[in-house]
Amino acid sequence: MALHSPPESIHALDLSGLRAPGVSFWGAWRGDALAGCGALKDLGDGHGELKSMRTDAAHLRQGVAAAMLAHLMAKARAQGWRRLSLETGTAAAFAPAHALYARHGFAPCGPFGDYVDDPFSTFMTRTLDD
Repeated sequence: MALHSPPESIHALDLSGLRAPGVSFWGAWRGDALAGCGALKDLGDGHGELKSMRTDAAHLRQGVAAAMLAHLMAKARAQGWRRLSLETGTAAAFAPAHALYARHGFAPCGPFGDYVDDPFSTFMTRTLDD
């Protein structure tokens, strides 16, 4: 991310952010190797945010991100959330993420939560009733 966005436009959670109240974190493992991870942040009022989706380079294009996204969406539904949103970068390096989210029903939206318009941020959202 740091290669494609200035520091003030990077909204990834560090370890303390992942431990914050209202944040849940999961890892996807292949044997002893961490293949990917993702988190959910409760924004309140039935709205959640997808955070910290990552796939280890050795596991790219093997379905890890799609499986993690499906897991996170199921967890969000189980918590009774009606909407799930995300923020990601705008650089070409983020195109695979944009495509993944679009395949799973996410559509562009404006800033949500504490975010503000930023030329380095893409915002996407979807309802979870389907």
